[in-house]
Amino acid sequence: MTDPIAEAGNDHWFEPIAEHLGSAYLRYSFTKGTRQEIDHLIGALGLMPGMRVLDVGCGPGRHAYELASRGIAVHGIDISQRFVDLAVERAPELATFERLDARSLAADDRHAGAFDAVVCLCQGAFGLMTANGDDEVVMAGMARALRPGGRLALSAFNAYFAVKYFEDAVFDADSGVNHEHTEVRDEQGRPATVDLWTGCYTPRELRLLVNGAGLRCDRISSVEPGAYGDGPPTVESAEYLVLATRP
Repeated sequence: MTDPIAEAGNDHWFEPIAEHLGSAYLRYSFTKGTRQEIDHLIGALGLMPGMRVLDVGCGPGRHAYELASRGIAVHGIDISQRFVDLAVERAPELATFERLDARSLAADDRHAGAFDAVVCLCQGAFGLMTANGDDEVVMAGMARALRPGGRLALSAFNAYFAVKYFEDAVFDADSGVNHEHTEVRDEQGRPATVDLWTGCYTPRELRLLVNGAGLRCDRISSVEPGAYGDGPPTVESAEYLVLATRP
């Protein structure tokens, strides 16, 4: 697979898509399960008011907003300046945001060991990486941001599901990346046809990545957007949810 090249002036291929979508991103059905997802993660990660969470690939801030409403301080990072600007516009108390490439976390001393938990959900950052080695770099950065004993929650697309059900997309067996053409609409309903690349994973691959970053993999569950739970990994779910701990 040829790695997609970012458009001029962008660091990542997703940036022009986010620029076109703007707040219309939040109209898509996969964004409607935020409260249930956070309900589950509050218990699964043992989150409590006063804790600090890093939201990697935060988008317009939907998970960060929900966490902040529970008394948890959240710092969201995203490579899209458009999404960061949207998040800042209505940011509640306890929620802050900045434009930051998740690939730079591993070398960012500002965030090292600063968080009780890191969340990376709904193909945020990790799931949109396509260049060889980027996944390891992002995982290492998230691990470095955790304090000892801190927890990670990461959602990733299910490679088995992509192979079995995505008839209108092309799955590259060598890279594990799914490529599709789709139409997205902006706030005014204007369409644009775009290319999407999604990194897909098996539970074994996810465990190896987690362990390679020095984390302990606690659980991998089959989940759907808005339906997070503790069910075992299957072929039939669109996503996996990984829970891990920094020793």
